[in-house]
Amino acid sequence: METFTHFGQTPANPAERRRDVRHAASGKVQLKLDNAPKRELELDLMDVSLSGFRACHRHGLLPLGADAFFRHPEASGKARIVWNWMFPDHVETGFVIVR
Repeated sequence: METFTHFGQTPANPAERRRDVRHAASGKVQLKLDNAPKRELELDLMDVSLSGFRACHRHGLLPLGADAFFRHPEASGKARIVWNWMFPDHVETGFVIVR
């Protein structure tokens, strides 16, 4: 699976390569990275699909390829970080659900 991080204002949108229909969502995402299970991050849910979700936050770039346990209003389980978009005031991160 190809992963990337993009800096700037006009990224090639990885969301366009989604295989499942996505829909807007809101609420908080609780995230615990496998390599730091005692530290919980809180992100803002942006959209969801059957296979993943996108969230925005101010935690900097999250490690590509890392697995994390997640919980948000529409699902919970384990997801992998597959992309980051860095903007001047926030980061958007894409996740694929792995179980």
